[in-house]
Amino acid sequence: MPLMILVADDDIGTRLSISDYLELSGYSVVAAENGQEALALVDEYQPHLIVTDITMPRMDGYELVRRVRQKVEFRLLPVIFLTARTDIQERIRGYQLGCDLYLPKPFDLDELGAVVRNLLERSQMIQAEMIHAEWRSRHQEAELSAEKTNATAKFTPTPALSTVSLTEREQEVLQLLADGLSNIQIGHRLHLSPRTVEKHVSSLLRKTETNNRAELVRFVMEHGLMH
Repeated sequence: MPLMILVADDDIGTRLSISDYLELSGYSVVAAENGQEALALVDEYQPHLIVTDITMPRMDGYELVRRVRQKVEFRLLPVIFLTARTDIQERIRGYQLGCDLYLPKPFDLDELGAVVRNLLERSQMIQAEMIHAEWRSRHQEAELSAEKTNATAKFTPTPALSTVSLTEREQEVLQLLADGLSNIQIGHRLHLSPRTVEKHVSSLLRKTETNNRAELVRFVMEHGLMH
């Protein structure tokens, strides 16, 4: 399933052009014409990234981000502000509220696409590392518990599902992905092009029936596919 992006802008032309561009780039998109509508869509769709204008009716972009950041599950959600404002204090306010990046209007759609890809990949890497750290902690706790109870067998992960069959190259990509490396870093390590790495990641997502890198790493940890 493609990653979900929320686009919020009261200008219908801007909203449609961004939405069409992102959908053509392979993302799922939901759109809102004001901050209040956008906030409701955050709860309903739980997007992986928000692209929002600042000046909107009913609720502006600043208030939207402030309320989104109040929700624990969205504190690391990447946010891009689109704005015609150039005042430094306005920008500082946005960063203090939790904005990741500003793009001044008018902006280039290809630049927006590059920013979106960068923020999404970084976000997915952070989530994957958090899952990895959680698994390591549980692993260590289980081993300590086994030692305290004089267990004869060491803790081992749940056996891998028999239905998951990975090639040697997929296993290599999976190991590096779970270690928190980006697609570009994986390509450098394995001497593969970014496109080839992306194909292997897509194959891993399909075989494990997961939607993104974070879910894939969680699946790996829970089913003992790591070595």
